[in-house]
Amino acid sequence: MNASDPLTRRAFLATSAALPLALSAQSASAIPVGLELYSVRDNLDKDLPGTLQAVAKMGYQVVEFFAPYFKWTPEHAREVRKILDDTGMRCNSTHNGLESFSEAGLANAIELNHILGAHYIVLASPGKVTSLDGYRKVAESLTQAQQKLQAEGLSAGYHNHDAEFHLLEGTRPIEIIAANTPKELMLQFDVGTCVEVGSDPVAWIEANPGRIRSMHLKDWSPEHGYREMFGDGKAPWKKIFEAAETAGGAEYYLIEQEENPNPLEAVAQCLSNYRKLRAA
Repeated sequence: MNASDPLTRRAFLATSAALPLALSAQSASAIPVGLELYSVRDNLDKDLPGTLQAVAKMGYQVVEFFAPYFKWTPEHAREVRKILDDTGMRCNSTHNGLESFSEAGLANAIELNHILGAHYIVLASPGKVTSLDGYRKVAESLTQAQQKLQAEGLSAGYHNHDAEFHLLEGTRPIEIIAANTPKELMLQFDVGTCVEVGSDPVAWIEANPGRIRSMHLKDWSPEHGYREMFGDGKAPWKKIFEAAETAGGAEYYLIEQEENPNPLEAVAQCLSNYRKLRAA
């Protein structure tokens, strides 16, 4: 292992230590576990092929690309798809800005997601929305996009942050999004932001059966915020997984650890924690 290898020695050791748990973890859940690549954004920017290979070596099965992918050429997207195929990973979804949902941008997003093999084009953020009427307009745009995407064999998704779980005009905006979009639209659940606000993640999953098809497994604690490693924070993960797999319609999970100064070591440790939790 040379100095340029993005999988550091400590990350390698963390991954190796987790390997004996892999089979028992698989028996606990057949749902693939992936990585939200924003977690390793600096590594990805410097060395995309090496970072994807390092993530695959850790044992991640799925990845989710975030907004910069939208600027790729189709040729580059095909190169990235080959790396995924060679490493045995899949891209089930992409994180997108509002540009991807514009009339002109949606066609580009559709082409790139088809190349990558993704099914869900997820709106990562609606931008600054200050009223429930604003969220209704977001839901209307998502519904229109969903109709176009379904014709292409794809689906739209919506990713929440903490703002959607704070009361606005007496209602949580996430409820407006859910009530005013078709059931085919995925509600991608960012668990940590819900927990930080003090909302009940299990209740939210159970209130939206079949729509929580992927979750960002991001933890949170009052002491360490989002720097907390998966499994070490305040989220009741066992109850969350039970709800996701019995009611939510979970198809895949995405670990996210976005505030650690050693990203690859952090995501290796998070995957190790995930396997231990699922094997228990």
